[in-house]
Amino acid sequence: MKSFKSLLYILLLIATSAIVKAQDEAKPIPEAQSFVTLHEGVFGGKKINYQVKGSEMYLKNSKGEPTGAMWSVAYTKSGNVDPTTRPVTFVFNGGPGSASMWLHMGFFGPKVIRVDSDAKEDDGGAPYPIEVNKDALLDIMDLVFVDPIGTGYSQLIGKGEGKEYWGLNQDAESITKFMRQWVTENNRWMSPKYIAGESYGTTRAAAVAQTLEGGGQNMALNGLILISQALDYQGSTSINDNIRSYVTYLPSMATTAWYHKKAGQGKTIAAFAQEARDFAYGDYVSALYKGDFMSDAEKNEIAQRLSYFTGLDVGFIKRANNRILTSRFKKELLRDQGMAIGTLDGRYFGDDPDDTADSPELGDASSYKVSAAYTAALNHYFTNDLKITMDRPYLTSGRVSPWDWGSGGEPMYVKTSRRLANAMRRNDKMKVMVASGYYDLITPFFDAEITFSRNAIPMERVKFTYYEGGHMMYNHWPAFEQLAKDIRQFIEAK
Repeated sequence: MKSFKSLLYILLLIATSAIVKAQDEAKPIPEAQSFVTLHEGVFGGKKINYQVKGSEMYLKNSKGEPTGAMWSVAYTKSGNVDPTTRPVTFVFNGGPGSASMWLHMGFFGPKVIRVDSDAKEDDGGAPYPIEVNKDALLDIMDLVFVDPIGTGYSQLIGKGEGKEYWGLNQDAESITKFMRQWVTENNRWMSPKYIAGESYGTTRAAAVAQTLEGGGQNMALNGLILISQALDYQGSTSINDNIRSYVTYLPSMATTAWYHKKAGQGKTIAAFAQEARDFAYGDYVSALYKGDFMSDAEKNEIAQRLSYFTGLDVGFIKRANNRILTSRFKKELLRDQGMAIGTLDGRYFGDDPDDTADSPELGDASSYKVSAAYTAALNHYFTNDLKITMDRPYLTSGRVSPWDWGSGGEPMYVKTSRRLANAMRRNDKMKVMVASGYYDLITPFFDAEITFSRNAIPMERVKFTYYEGGHMMYNHWPAFEQLAKDIRQFIEAK
């Protein structure tokens, strides 16, 4: 009987070993892909010869096992280049879960998609206009567009499970690892280094700036370019009872109402924005905290002022108890026209099927009116200009769930502003540019100012810039050109 049990045990061990072996073999490590092409162009008035390398970089766990293949597209100047003076900027978008397509094809790349600058026309069906970007910054710096794991062509490999990448801290660690490996492989440790991030990409940028200080390989950054910053989510989360959000969003509602000729007529946008700031900082904050301790006369006065700034009906504002959620503002502003405005960019509007709803039903008009053009442009450009041929689709909105926000399970807002403050105080030469759109109804420009003013960030090394556009202000061509000038000045400033 014992011999039979022993035999059975041995057979079970063999079967288990075979199953484990089969599982290991079911997830092979693919060969890393790399595509290199040579180009030339005129940028910033200078003729530049440059190499483009679209490639996968394997990231490994503590055991040295590959768990992720991170895709990037690197633009580097060809010829005799001194790496100690040539800056390199790492670029990524946000989400989390967004590929770098938006900044790649919308602003920084040598070719860009041209959607309607005035935000009136839908992108419709193909073909779409792609143009040479004469304002591209390749004359002054190299660019590396990075897609976090789960986005673009980046993917899990080997024993990768996702949990080692899909979280605030894990994401920062993986981008940090990628940057160090790229800098080492390309002999760029002495190059000036910058990060350009958009939206959650700014959340990531602040976390990466601090993470780069650790891990036994301290890498100091020269600067950060934060486009539509989101370093403290309390000010960019419009929900009931979040008093800070009522304050931070009001100036953006005012400028958006100004754009649609519902408020502030006869004034410049900058002047009207400042007037809204002053009200938000002053009487509005006091009113929000007093709440129902205010008299009816006081409440009525605040409602009248809110109507003046937002263009909304006083009766609606009173029913909202002087607290206007952005979702309702987007539906209410153009309700008389049967339109709902966009979130990323309040200039855009769409025709919702239900004119009685309290918030937009079709989603964000500023997203669905441009995303098809961006996606088509990137795929066309990769195939025809960069000769990139992969065996899987490029995921502009990737698979990165469940996402670990690092809150420890407690209800709290995501915040990386203190990490940025710490990094800037340890590196007293690092500078920051904060670019904001007046019509951004997801990361409001006033929130950027409040965030930076109250988190021990060295303000003398922070530059604020403003544009008549939204979250992706570069979709408005005057803003595109001004943003290029401002970044050029920021990089070249001594």
